[in-house]
Amino acid sequence: MKKFVMAAIGGTLAGIVATTQFVGPLLAQEEAKKASVYEQLDLFGDIFERIRAQYVEVVDEEELIEAAIDGMLTSLDPHSSYLSPDDAADMRVQTRGEFGGLGIEVTQEDGFVKVVSPIDGTPAEEAGIEAGDFITHVDGESVLGLTLDEAVDLMRGPVGSEILITIVREGEAEPFDVEIVRDTITLTAVRTRTQGQSVVLRVTTFNDQTYPNLEEGLAEEVETLGGMENVNGFVIDLRNNPGGLLNQAIKVSDAFLEAGEIVSTRGRDPADGDRYNATQGDLAEGKPIVVLINGGSASASEIVAGALQDHRRAIVVGTKSFGKGSVQTVMPLRGQGAMRLTTARYYTPSGRSIQALGVSPDIIVAQPPRQPEEEEDEEANGLPTRSEADLRGALDNDSLSEDEIRQIEEDREKAEQAAALREEDYQLAYAIDILKGLSALGPEVQALSQGAGVTAPENGDGESESQ
Repeated sequence: MKKFVMAAIGGTLAGIVATTQFVGPLLAQEEAKKASVYEQLDLFGDIFERIRAQYVEVVDEEELIEAAIDGMLTSLDPHSSYLSPDDAADMRVQTRGEFGGLGIEVTQEDGFVKVVSPIDGTPAEEAGIEAGDFITHVDGESVLGLTLDEAVDLMRGPVGSEILITIVREGEAEPFDVEIVRDTITLTAVRTRTQGQSVVLRVTTFNDQTYPNLEEGLAEEVETLGGMENVNGFVIDLRNNPGGLLNQAIKVSDAFLEAGEIVSTRGRDPADGDRYNATQGDLAEGKPIVVLINGGSASASEIVAGALQDHRRAIVVGTKSFGKGSVQTVMPLRGQGAMRLTTARYYTPSGRSIQALGVSPDIIVAQPPRQPEEEEDEEANGLPTRSEADLRGALDNDSLSEDEIRQIEEDREKAEQAAALREEDYQLAYAIDILKGLSALGPEVQALSQGAGVTAPENGDGESESQ
């Protein structure tokens, strides 16, 4: 018995010694790490004092500290940054849907400012700025080496003032200048219209007004067509939509889903992750949906497209989206400033992150480049088109009633309008044609095309990213 007790005590002592031997070095490493951090902070203080005392010109200490903070944040990724009190106030105004500027959403790539997308109806869009353009100079001053906020500050100015930006565009041999007049940018979050029997929902941004605008506009257009029974489907146009508020993306997705996950977010700590699920109710009442995306569709736009695609609730048409799959949290700081920090990645219902990869359309349809107007049709060349009905003495069609003939003429006019739409907006015309085709096939085929539920990839927790 004594031997057993002694053995037990010996084992306990050995355990204490082993634990001490293991924990001791870890504590020493942690203390050394903290000491190193404090040394670096002391170094920062030394440099700050030397700049303040010895720089060739007197510096604004507040601006110097703000620049240091911003440099620390922007070194992390393109979307983390410091917001001065003025910038934080501007951001709050933009979220409400109105601000001053050119009307472009930008990011930074290879040191230059890259256009994510121009905003509909703004000076930038009217001047022909396109998603993917690189801005290299502002009023002759290079933006290379500037932070994104510094470059954006160069583009800001009084409403009505002119700005000259230099653009590098893929497919153009030389950079070219574009002159733009600054204006007050009022964002109409959702524009709605009918195209034949289809309802087009043009979502330009995700701000506080997006879901209310969408719900109201959809109801108005359905009423215009005489009720849901006269609607063959919906087009959700997310092209050149740079994103915005996460909660609005969730609401828009939920508007067309009856159940299931919409999006999940995962941060560094797994416990901080969130999942957002759809609630019952579908504003489209099960009608077919086509979602239009392109390289200017980013962030919240990709959440909507990814959710509806994964649930097979919509056919996604267009070109690959921008690929911004990170979540930024805006944290208020003392002095009315704020910090925008990337805190998580978001994942579509099937578990895919689209960071840097983007959403791939179900059907890839590129928008043809704008061509100069050329009068090449027969009428423009002075050669009128003629048909049998134009010939003198042509026989009448005695097999159809006047109502039937009128119907044929109306159908022909609709077809001509569709052809005109292809010239104006090929991608939208393609989406409308899909809805027409599904409508012609009947509700049974529509249900099959939409599928049921989510098909998850084998590796649902892939680490591909979206920006």
